[in-house]
Amino acid sequence: MATPLPLSFEFFPPKTPAGVRKLAAVRDRLAARGPEYVSVTYGAGGSTREGTLSTVESMVGAGLDVAPHLSMGSDAPETVRTLIDRYRDLGIRRIVALRGDIPSGMGTGRLHYAVELVRLLREHAGDHFHIEVAAYPEIHPDALSADADLRFFAEKCAAGADSALTQYFYNAEAYFDFCERVSALGVTTPIIPGIMPITNSTGLRRFSRACGAEIPRWLDRRLDSYEEGSPDFLAFGLDVVTFLCERLIAGGAPGLHLYTMNQAEAPEALLERLGR
Repeated sequence: MATPLPLSFEFFPPKTPAGVRKLAAVRDRLAARGPEYVSVTYGAGGSTREGTLSTVESMVGAGLDVAPHLSMGSDAPETVRTLIDRYRDLGIRRIVALRGDIPSGMGTGRLHYAVELVRLLREHAGDHFHIEVAAYPEIHPDALSADADLRFFAEKCAAGADSALTQYFYNAEAYFDFCERVSALGVTTPIIPGIMPITNSTGLRRFSRACGAEIPRWLDRRLDSYEEGSPDFLAFGLDVVTFLCERLIAGGAPGLHLYTMNQAEAPEALLERLGR
């Protein structure tokens, strides 16, 4: 019997008591799908630091393996080391190491890069953590060029990253091309595609502009042909993302990382289609 493809789910820290209760319910529903781990995001400049920590603690309490997102942003290394120690004390064995951003309104202070955080993690905690880093098949929006972006990724891997999670995309060829280019550099770090279900075109377009993810023109125009959030809209979005995942799996993707947006319905529908 074939080994099931590894799954992971991403959540963000809720900001209200109602959000906390909802996330607990979503967490329990998706935990039944047997994820390898779940991740919890970390706001720009550590703006959700305490929310991330409390969400991680609740996930650990529910018996899940958790990978907190962590960035240095404009933080001092001492601040980051303290948080690393708190995660180690919680029994956390995996961290998603990111560059992070300076929150708006805080000027243009020193911005640390993800490779610096990977090095700090290895220097401070040795091999205690499995380190995930970000990958951008469609090129990081701040990259000077595609080649420069690839070099930065290779540096993160050489510094000690164990695997990578991609920004979401809807063009499978972008993922396969990125993996081929990485392999040509001699980098063997597994690259897990990030999957964003399509449930709201307005939010998806806004988020995609901010993070540099491309919505192909054909997909963008097709979304306009359905009423936002209607059953037909959701069915079309599910078809698109299911086909994308099937192509990725057939092409050898080592796992799937689902961006849940703290919702259970779309990830569950997708996994049902994929036989998970």
